[in-house]
Amino acid sequence: MQGTCLIKRSSEEKAPTVSVDPKTAKEATGTEKPILNLQLIRQAAEALYFATETTKEEIAERIQSTIAMLQGIKPSDEIEGMLATQMVAAHNAAMNCLRKAMAPEQNFAWRDMNLKHAAKLMSIYARQLDALNKHRGKGQQKVTVEHVHVEAGAQAVVGNVQTAHNPTSAAQSNNTVKAITHTPGKTLDLNSKVRVPAKQRNK
Repeated sequence: MQGTCLIKRSSEEKAPTVSVDPKTAKEATGTEKPILNLQLIRQAAEALYFATETTKEEIAERIQSTIAMLQGIKPSDEIEGMLATQMVAAHNAAMNCLRKAMAPEQNFAWRDMNLKHAAKLMSIYARQLDALNKHRGKGQQKVTVEHVHVEAGAQAVVGNVQTAHNPTSAAQSNNTVKAITHTPGKTLDLNSKVRVPAKQRNK
């Protein structure tokens, strides 16, 4: 069983027909529901720009390339299928604006406007890609450390730190009194600036 994707160039002309098999439709839209995968493919195809002189063969070829774009994104469910459709539409619209901006007959104002529209569309595409990666669980977490103060003999750890709670050990640590010990050594005689043993200075 095959689905059919239709795209009309104008109300006077017969619409070219592109046949899409169920496997391809599933790969392009992420769903096995025929009414939905054909709708998503049709929406992506209808967002394409066709000049008046575009032939039916060229239209069919561009629709096939649009389906290939959707397959390249590899949507795995209906949400990713809708997002992939929007991404393909945003990409094609951005490229169309860039094409218009590079036309030799364009004046500066029109060229500038088309370049600005293209920049906005490419920014939208980047956000769509981020949304897709986040939905797939591929979003990267970033930790920003601005100030770290580390005392002598200590270590700084950035990230998630988990320690096992040991009440007995904690109680022992709180009740432990650290003894202050003294080790005889040499002292400095401030008058002579000569280092002499402590027992000689105390005589």
